[in-house]
Parts: sequence; structure tokens; C-alpha cells
Amino acid sequence: MPLYDKDLSAFLNGLIIDKRGKKDGEQPKPEKNLNNNQVFRKLKIALELKDEHILEILMLADFRFSKHELSALFRKPTQSQYRDCKDQVLRNFLRGLQVKLRG
Repeated sequence: MPLYDKDLSAFLNGLIIDKRGKKDGEQPKPEKNLNNNQVFRKLKIALELKDEHILEILMLADFRFSKHELSALFRKPTQSQYRDCKDQVLRNFLRGLQVKLRG
């Protein structure tokens, strides 16, 4: 079933609020366009994951990734070290997260 970026963004924003609580001020509006970096960042925030935890989760999916490569995914797009998150990285993160949570 297709899922539009705006709907996914609203879900992820709701997940952040559910897991971390509302922050003061105006609540974030759902983005109309999402990329893998934004989805990955929202999941990291919602699940309160540190880089070490993310690397462990990626290892559960038998996917090797360095801390330097990971930090490049969470940089601002204007920085020279910024790197686009490929589908393979996000897919393996989700697979590893599934293994971790389901046991």
C-alpha cells in the first residue's frame, strides 16, 4: 500500500512525541518531501539511539558500517562531509531493528 511522504512524516513526528514527549512551543509540521536521511534521523530521535547503538543494530543485519560513515548521514546537507543515506543502509537498519526488538 503506498504511503505518501507527508503521511510518513506525520507518523514519525507522532512517534517522536509518543516516545520523548511534546516539546515546548509549536509542534513540527509534517514535511511534504522526505529523504532517507530525514527518516533515519527521526527514527534515531524517537528511539533515543546513540551512534554505538545504531552500529550494533546494523551489525545484527550483518551490515558493516563505520562510525565516520554514520556521522556523515546526520550532518547538514550543506556540509562537505554530508552523505546521502542509500536505501540499502536504511533497509538494513530497519532489518536489524526488527531483529533486536523481536528477539
